[in-house]
Amino acid sequence: MKMRLNKFIAHAGICSRRKAGELVKAGKVSVNGQIQPNPAVEVGPKDVVEYNGQVVKPNFKKIYLLINKPKNVITTMEDDRGRKTVWDVVKEKVKGVKINPVGRLDRNTTGLLLMTNDGDLAYKLSHPSSSVKKIYQVVLDRPLTEEHINAIDKGIKLEDGIAEVDVISYIQEQPPTHIGIQLHSGKNRIIRRIFEHLNYRVVTLDRVYFAGLTKKDLPRGWSRYLKPKEVIMLKHFTK
Repeated sequence: MKMRLNKFIAHAGICSRRKAGELVKAGKVSVNGQIQPNPAVEVGPKDVVEYNGQVVKPNFKKIYLLINKPKNVITTMEDDRGRKTVWDVVKEKVKGVKINPVGRLDRNTTGLLLMTNDGDLAYKLSHPSSSVKKIYQVVLDRPLTEEHINAIDKGIKLEDGIAEVDVISYIQEQPPTHIGIQLHSGKNRIIRRIFEHLNYRVVTLDRVYFAGLTKKDLPRGWSRYLKPKEVIMLKHFTK
């Protein structure tokens, strides 16, 4: 069965169909040894498709894996400095299938990270228009003052604009160094930058909620496949 080249690339787990079209137009994809700039061209099982010099093949079985990322693990598939990556955490569980992380958690941030070969869903969940809710638990080096909690709630001005959070509060039955933050923003290192701006040091940062998924029964460093109803929930959420 033949299919459009951008769809072929997406089903290989490289990226979404939209991003695949961009990669094709940028000359990153070849078909039978020739660069193919047209994402709409149809390819079949006998065609050899390469991305960045490596042969890729579609996988129609979708995998959705949720991991509780440990500290000192890089959110990437490989690292040229030999550091441990999220791929190292899951590769024994998904042998022969390439899956990619949805969004990023920096090296020292722990918690929920979704990995999948469903490029279209990954694109939708990562896009700002989806407004995916995320909840983090933060531990600071000193108590957060009421003045600063109110300032963060109103919006802190950073170098790339106003840092908006949906909810910020002290965590019940914990010292005032323990803070809960809910937000939709996908800006890089947004929580760490908010507190650094106010001269706090983030001791630990843990994502405990992502797009309706929680860490319940998922210890640090472990992973699990999503349940069918969770996949349906994610796909419905992004419509």
